[in-house]
Amino acid sequence: MATAKKATAAPAAPAAPEKKRTPNAAFMKPLTPSSALAAVVGSAPLPRTEIISKLWVYIKANKLQDASNKRMINADAKLKEVFGKPQVSMFEMAGLIGKHVK
Repeated sequence: MATAKKATAAPAAPAAPEKKRTPNAAFMKPLTPSSALAAVVGSAPLPRTEIISKLWVYIKANKLQDASNKRMINADAKLKEVFGKPQVSMFEMAGLIGKHVK
């Protein structure tokens, strides 16, 4: 007859200290938006992350997300100048903004 061995819980290892994640300096560098992008996010220099955040605020406030596919953004007149086409995916949006910041 085989006897079942009881699993013993291993003593908890001391937790490693959590490392603070340092932000990438390239993302935090203030960039000046072009005039087309400034019409949406403002003309003050902003980090790339803030520009994307302000774009999303504008997109949601004007209900520009496609109703059937939320990943697609329908450009209005202001965004069409920035994107260069009537509809973009949210993934290509960040790449298209790169042409409009210095």
